Amino acid sequence: MSTLLQALHHAGQPLLDRLEEIYKDFHRHPELSMQEVRTADILAGKMRALGYEVTTRVGVTGVVCVLRNGAGATVMLRADMDALPMAEATGLPYEATGVTATDSDGSTVGVAHSCGHDMHITWMLGAAEILAQQRDGWSGTVMIVFQPGEETAEGAAAMVADMPAGRFPKPDVILGQHVMVGEAGTVNYRPGVTLSAGDSLKIRLFGRGGHGSMPNTTVDPVVMAAHTVVRLQTIVSREVAPTEPAVLTIGSLQAGTKANIIPDDATIKLNMRTFSEGTRDYMLKSIRRICCAECEASGAPREPEFTTINRYPLTENDLKATQQVAAAFQAEFGDKSYLAARPASASEDFSVFGRTWGVPYVFWFVGGTDPEVYASHVANGTVSQIPSNHSPQFAPVIHPTLQTGLRSMLAAASAWLVAA
Repeated sequence: MSTLLQALHHAGQPLLDRLEEIYKDFHRHPELSMQEVRTADILAGKMRALGYEVTTRVGVTGVVCVLRNGAGATVMLRADMDALPMAEATGLPYEATGVTATDSDGSTVGVAHSCGHDMHITWMLGAAEILAQQRDGWSGTVMIVFQPGEETAEGAAAMVADMPAGRFPKPDVILGQHVMVGEAGTVNYRPGVTLSAGDSLKIRLFGRGGHGSMPNTTVDPVVMAAHTVVRLQTIVSREVAPTEPAVLTIGSLQAGTKANIIPDDATIKLNMRTFSEGTRDYMLKSIRRICCAECEASGAPREPEFTTINRYPLTENDLKATQQVAAAFQAEFGDKSYLAARPASASEDFSVFGRTWGVPYVFWFVGGTDPEVYASHVANGTVSQIPSNHSPQFAPVIHPTLQTGLRSMLAAASAWLVAA
């Protein structure tokens, strides 16, 4: 067991009790992407008190904290801190009840930590405390990054743009983790592709409106959109090889205001997930081809308009760095640490840091489901019914999820931080 993990063990329940209260406070006060002002202020204040060099407002609301402790590797640890535009429905005593905010479209929306980022930043605060208090047990530099805007794919890119060479130490490795549905107390990882690339598009189709009783005088964008939606579904089913995983979902189809009015346009919003750059490029080209062809077939007055809503790159863990993390997890968790069978179809902007700077990175997952509940669902074949991330009922069990995230982050960091 490393010095850091020994220190965590000795800190015991008092540390966990303090972190639990911090977690509940973050949970009660969620903030939308790129609006995490209160969260960032609290994190910055606690990190300064621990002795870190703290820089705020990096990439709008991001916080970068550096602790220099002699010769050795520079290890970057990242946690995202934004919440989702949705109302919570967990019924927990610390539920974010009635929290609302104004989103980027000017709409009033509910806000909830329904993806677990409140757990992520709590983990990071605990790890930061152990690192600061145990400087005699390690050597190197730790750079802790609290990132905004992961849910909108804005935060990592904004921070990277605000972190030119020389402003902060360049890391030798970048480490991150995420709470997910799975047995609490376990961690899982995989080398190579770990999370899918994600692309969300808005496609506007143009017709020529008119009276519903005289469709012959119009170019009906509703019919055009309906044909387009059906045809788009054939990309995965008929154009992508069955052995190549891919997803294309139409999340929104909007057109018109009244039953007897044929509108001028229709808007489709879609999301796709892919696990290779080749498949991603092919599907994006196919989407354009189909939309343009359907518009031409309908006699549309102009070509469709394409807008990228957001884009997440593939998360591809570095092989050698993942092997180091895996060895550290095996030593700490034994059979509670395991290789994930396949990549997850979720997407993350965590890899933007490593991809931009040419630095190896590793991203892994921590189970957050009560072990007895999870075992029951496994036995019944109903794991898919457990409320997952982005569900209004998503609620990681605090213990042992809190302890596990602390142990995994410190174990992984210890694989690079030279013993003093």
